Amino acid sequence: MVKKVLIVFAHQSSGSFNAAAKNAAVEALTAQGCTVEVSDLYAMSFKATATAEDIKGEVKNAENFCYLEETKLAWEQGKLSDDITKEQSKLTEADLIIFQFPMYWFSVPAILKGWIDRVLTNGFAFSKEKRYSQGVFKDKKAMLSFTTGSLESMFSPTGINGDMNVTLWPLQNGILHYCGFQVLAPQIFWAPSSAAPEDRKSMLESWRTRLQSLLEEKPLSFMPLDCFDEKAFQLKPDIYEKHAGKEFGLTVGIHLNKPLPPHSQMKAGC
Repeated sequence: MVKKVLIVFAHQSSGSFNAAAKNAAVEALTAQGCTVEVSDLYAMSFKATATAEDIKGEVKNAENFCYLEETKLAWEQGKLSDDITKEQSKLTEADLIIFQFPMYWFSVPAILKGWIDRVLTNGFAFSKEKRYSQGVFKDKKAMLSFTTGSLESMFSPTGINGDMNVTLWPLQNGILHYCGFQVLAPQIFWAPSSAAPEDRKSMLESWRTRLQSLLEEKPLSFMPLDCFDEKAFQLKPDIYEKHAGKEFGLTVGIHLNKPLPPHSQMKAGC
Protein backbone atom coordinates (compact mmCIF):
# COMPACT_ATOMS: atom_id res chain seq x y z
CA MET A 1 0.00 0.00 0.00
CA VAL A 2 1.38 3.39 -1.01
CA LYS A 3 1.99 5.64 1.95
CA LYS A 4 1.21 9.34 1.93
CA VAL A 5 3.75 11.61 3.58
CA LEU A 6 3.37 15.26 4.53
CA ILE A 7 6.52 17.29 5.19
CA VAL A 8 5.90 20.53 7.05
CA PHE A 9 8.96 22.57 6.15
CA ALA A 10 9.94 25.71 8.05
CA HIS A 11 13.07 27.40 6.71
CA GLN A 12 13.43 30.62 4.77
CA SER A 13 16.15 29.46 2.38
CA SER A 14 16.05 26.85 -0.36
CA GLY A 15 19.85 26.66 -0.06
CA SER A 16 19.84 25.74 3.63
CA PHE A 17 20.83 22.47 5.26
CA ASN A 18 17.19 22.09 6.31
CA ALA A 19 16.16 22.34 2.67
CA ALA A 20 18.72 19.68 1.79
CA ALA A 21 17.32 17.41 4.51
CA LYS A 22 13.80 18.03 3.23
CA ASN A 23 14.85 17.29 -0.35
CA ALA A 24 16.57 14.08 0.75
CA ALA A 25 13.35 12.93 2.41
CA VAL A 26 11.26 13.75 -0.66
CA GLU A 27 13.64 11.85 -2.94
CA ALA A 28 14.07 8.80 -0.70
CA LEU A 29 10.40 8.39 0.16
CA THR A 30 9.22 9.00 -3.40
CA ALA A 31 11.67 6.34 -4.59
CA GLN A 32 9.95 3.91 -2.19
CA GLY A 33 6.61 4.59 -3.84
CA CYS A 34 5.31 7.08 -1.30
CA THR A 35 3.27 10.09 -2.28
CA VAL A 36 5.03 13.06 -0.71
CA GLU A 37 3.58 16.54 -0.26
CA VAL A 38 5.47 19.51 1.17
CA SER A 39 3.96 22.46 3.01
CA ASP A 40 6.71 25.08 2.60
CA LEU A 41 5.48 27.51 5.25
CA TYR A 42 7.68 30.48 4.36
CA ALA A 43 7.02 30.10 0.63
CA MET A 44 3.31 29.94 1.45
CA SER A 45 3.58 33.03 3.68
CA PHE A 46 1.67 30.99 6.21
CA LYS A 47 0.06 33.17 8.89
CA ALA A 48 1.54 32.39 12.28
CA THR A 49 -0.89 34.25 14.54
CA ALA A 50 -4.03 32.57 15.84
CA THR A 51 -6.74 35.24 15.58
CA ALA A 52 -10.45 35.71 14.87
CA GLU A 53 -9.47 36.07 11.19
CA ASP A 54 -9.18 32.29 11.15
CA ILE A 55 -12.96 32.06 11.28
CA LYS A 56 -15.28 32.92 8.41
CA GLY A 57 -18.22 35.09 9.36
CA GLU A 58 -19.24 36.10 12.85
CA VAL A 59 -17.75 34.61 15.97
CA LYS A 60 -19.83 33.47 18.91
CA ASN A 61 -18.33 35.84 21.47
CA ALA A 62 -16.38 38.75 19.96
CA GLU A 63 -16.14 40.61 23.28
CA ASN A 64 -14.42 37.75 25.09
CA PHE A 65 -12.89 35.82 22.19
CA CYS A 66 -11.62 32.33 23.08
CA TYR A 67 -9.65 30.79 20.22
CA LEU A 68 -9.95 27.23 21.57
CA GLU A 69 -13.74 27.33 21.73
CA GLU A 70 -14.37 29.48 18.66
CA THR A 71 -12.24 27.36 16.32
CA LYS A 72 -13.87 24.16 17.56
CA LEU A 73 -17.25 25.62 16.70
CA ALA A 74 -15.95 26.91 13.37
CA TRP A 75 -14.50 23.49 12.54
CA GLU A 76 -17.84 21.85 13.30
CA GLN A 77 -19.66 24.38 11.11
CA GLY A 78 -17.13 24.40 8.27
CA LYS A 79 -16.19 28.03 8.92
CA LEU A 80 -12.41 27.80 9.39
CA SER A 81 -10.30 29.86 6.99
CA ASP A 82 -9.19 28.22 3.75
CA ASP A 83 -5.49 28.10 4.62
CA ILE A 84 -6.28 26.09 7.75
CA THR A 85 -8.69 23.65 6.10
CA LYS A 86 -6.21 23.04 3.28
CA GLU A 87 -3.54 21.98 5.78
CA GLN A 88 -6.04 19.91 7.72
CA SER A 89 -6.95 18.05 4.53
CA LYS A 90 -3.27 17.30 3.89
CA LEU A 91 -2.92 16.04 7.45
CA THR A 92 -6.03 13.87 7.22
CA GLU A 93 -4.72 12.16 4.10
CA ALA A 94 -1.16 11.62 5.39
CA ASP A 95 0.10 8.44 7.04
CA LEU A 96 3.35 10.08 8.16
CA ILE A 97 4.10 13.71 8.98
CA ILE A 98 7.69 14.98 9.12
CA PHE A 99 8.37 18.39 10.63
CA GLN A 100 11.61 19.79 9.17
CA PHE A 101 12.95 22.92 10.86
CA PRO A 102 15.86 24.65 12.60
CA MET A 103 15.51 24.64 16.38
CA TYR A 104 14.86 28.19 17.59
CA TRP A 105 15.15 28.97 21.31
CA PHE A 106 14.84 25.28 22.28
CA SER A 107 11.63 25.00 20.25
CA VAL A 108 10.21 25.46 16.76
CA PRO A 109 10.24 28.64 14.61
CA ALA A 110 7.26 30.95 15.10
CA ILE A 111 5.82 30.11 11.69
CA LEU A 112 5.78 26.41 12.56
CA LYS A 113 4.32 27.08 16.00
CA GLY A 114 1.63 29.05 14.18
CA TRP A 115 0.91 26.03 11.98
CA ILE A 116 0.57 23.90 15.11
CA ASP A 117 -1.64 26.48 16.86
CA ARG A 118 -3.91 27.02 13.87
CA VAL A 119 -4.07 23.64 12.11
CA LEU A 120 -4.32 21.35 15.15
CA THR A 121 -7.63 22.83 16.20
CA ASN A 122 -9.86 21.64 19.01
CA GLY A 123 -12.16 18.97 17.64
CA PHE A 124 -10.14 18.26 14.53
CA ALA A 125 -6.89 17.21 16.22
CA PHE A 126 -7.95 16.49 19.80
CA SER A 127 -10.79 16.54 22.30
CA LYS A 128 -11.18 15.68 25.97
CA GLU A 129 -12.25 12.19 24.92
CA LYS A 130 -9.65 11.74 22.18
CA ARG A 131 -6.09 12.52 23.23
CA TYR A 132 -2.79 10.82 24.01
CA SER A 133 -2.95 7.06 23.28
CA GLN A 134 -6.64 7.41 22.40
CA GLY A 135 -6.00 10.46 20.25
CA VAL A 136 -7.49 11.41 16.91
CA PHE A 137 -4.31 10.55 14.99
CA LYS A 138 -3.42 7.28 16.71
CA ASP A 139 -3.18 5.54 13.31
CA LYS A 140 -0.69 8.09 11.97
CA LYS A 141 3.04 8.55 12.57
CA ALA A 142 4.87 11.82 13.07
CA MET A 143 8.43 12.90 13.74
CA LEU A 144 10.67 15.90 14.24
CA SER A 145 13.66 16.40 11.97
CA PHE A 146 15.69 19.45 12.89
CA THR A 147 19.01 21.22 13.08
CA THR A 148 20.60 22.66 16.19
CA GLY A 149 22.96 25.58 16.63
CA SER A 150 24.77 23.85 19.48
CA LEU A 151 26.94 20.75 19.54
CA GLU A 152 25.50 17.45 20.75
CA SER A 153 27.69 17.57 23.88
CA MET A 154 26.02 20.85 24.90
CA PHE A 155 22.60 19.13 24.86
CA SER A 156 23.65 16.37 27.26
CA PRO A 157 22.82 15.74 30.94
CA THR A 158 26.10 17.47 31.83
CA GLY A 159 26.02 20.07 29.05
CA ILE A 160 25.14 23.73 29.44
CA ASN A 161 21.90 23.39 27.42
CA GLY A 162 20.71 20.42 29.44
CA ASP A 163 19.44 17.02 28.30
CA MET A 164 17.87 17.11 24.81
CA ASN A 165 15.36 14.53 26.04
CA VAL A 166 13.96 17.18 28.40
CA THR A 167 13.83 19.76 25.59
CA LEU A 168 11.90 17.36 23.36
CA TRP A 169 9.25 16.34 25.90
CA PRO A 170 6.92 19.33 25.37
CA LEU A 171 7.10 18.96 21.59
CA GLN A 172 6.82 15.20 21.30
CA ASN A 173 4.53 14.46 24.22
CA GLY A 174 2.69 17.76 24.59
CA ILE A 175 1.90 18.20 20.90
CA LEU A 176 2.42 15.05 18.83
CA HIS A 177 1.53 12.34 21.33
CA TYR A 178 -1.25 14.51 22.77
CA CYS A 179 -2.92 14.41 19.34
CA GLY A 180 -2.47 10.65 19.28
CA PHE A 181 0.42 10.37 16.83
CA GLN A 182 2.78 7.43 17.02
CA VAL A 183 5.97 9.46 17.49
CA LEU A 184 9.08 8.26 15.70
CA ALA A 185 12.48 9.07 17.18
CA PRO A 186 13.68 12.51 16.10
CA GLN A 187 16.26 13.05 13.41
CA ILE A 188 18.69 15.54 14.92
CA PHE A 189 21.35 17.25 12.84
CA TRP A 190 23.81 18.57 15.41
CA ALA A 191 25.20 22.02 14.56
CA PRO A 192 25.57 21.60 10.79
CA SER A 193 26.35 25.31 10.37
CA SER A 194 29.64 24.86 12.21
CA ALA A 195 30.46 21.42 10.78
CA ALA A 196 32.94 20.69 8.01
CA PRO A 197 31.47 20.09 4.52
CA GLU A 198 32.29 16.38 4.69
CA ASP A 199 30.52 16.12 8.05
CA ARG A 200 27.40 17.81 6.68
CA LYS A 201 27.48 15.38 3.77
CA SER A 202 27.76 12.49 6.21
CA MET A 203 24.76 13.79 8.18
CA LEU A 204 22.62 13.77 5.04
CA GLU A 205 23.82 10.31 4.07
CA SER A 206 22.83 9.00 7.51
CA TRP A 207 19.40 10.54 7.05
CA ARG A 208 19.02 8.95 3.61
CA THR A 209 19.97 5.59 5.09
CA ARG A 210 17.42 5.93 7.87
CA LEU A 211 14.72 6.92 5.38
CA GLN A 212 15.05 3.54 3.69
CA SER A 213 13.36 1.84 6.65
CA LEU A 214 11.66 4.79 8.32
CA LEU A 215 8.13 3.53 7.70
CA GLU A 216 8.88 0.31 9.60
CA GLU A 217 10.44 1.94 12.65
CA LYS A 218 9.07 1.32 16.11
CA PRO A 219 7.72 4.53 17.72
CA LEU A 220 8.83 6.05 21.00
CA SER A 221 7.19 4.77 24.18
CA PHE A 222 4.61 6.83 26.09
CA MET A 223 2.36 5.80 28.94
CA PRO A 224 -1.10 4.77 27.67
CA LEU A 225 -4.09 6.80 28.79
CA ASP A 226 -5.58 3.82 30.60
CA CYS A 227 -2.66 3.86 33.05
CA PHE A 228 -4.18 7.00 34.60
CA ASP A 229 -7.39 7.42 36.54
CA GLU A 230 -10.22 9.20 34.76
CA LYS A 231 -10.71 12.04 37.24
CA ALA A 232 -7.38 13.42 38.45
CA PHE A 233 -5.36 11.83 35.60
CA GLN A 234 -2.81 10.50 38.08
CA LEU A 235 -1.07 7.16 37.61
CA LYS A 236 -3.23 4.34 38.88
CA PRO A 237 -1.92 2.88 42.18
CA ASP A 238 -1.06 -0.49 40.67
CA ILE A 239 0.96 1.14 37.88
CA TYR A 240 2.78 3.32 40.39
CA GLU A 241 3.56 0.34 42.62
CA LYS A 242 4.77 -1.70 39.67
CA HIS A 243 7.43 0.89 38.85
CA ALA A 244 8.20 2.08 42.39
CA GLY A 245 11.20 -0.20 42.77
CA LYS A 246 12.74 0.50 39.40
CA GLU A 247 15.88 2.59 38.94
CA PHE A 248 14.51 5.10 36.47
CA GLY A 249 11.25 6.95 36.09
CA LEU A 250 8.72 6.07 33.40
CA THR A 251 9.45 8.95 31.04
CA VAL A 252 11.11 12.34 31.07
CA GLY A 253 7.87 14.01 32.13
CA ILE A 254 6.34 11.28 34.27
CA HIS A 255 9.45 10.33 36.20
CA LEU A 256 8.05 9.48 39.67
CA ASN A 257 10.78 11.66 41.25
CA LYS A 258 13.34 9.14 40.03
CA PRO A 259 16.34 9.65 37.73
CA LEU A 260 15.22 10.44 34.20
CA PRO A 261 15.25 7.45 31.86
CA PRO A 262 18.11 7.91 29.39
CA HIS A 263 17.22 8.64 25.73
CA SER A 264 13.49 8.12 26.27
CA GLN A 265 12.67 10.92 23.81
CA MET A 266 15.38 10.02 21.32
CA LYS A 267 15.34 6.24 20.88
CA ALA A 268 12.52 3.74 20.50
CA GLY A 269 12.05 1.08 23.10
CA CYS A 270 13.81 2.91 25.94
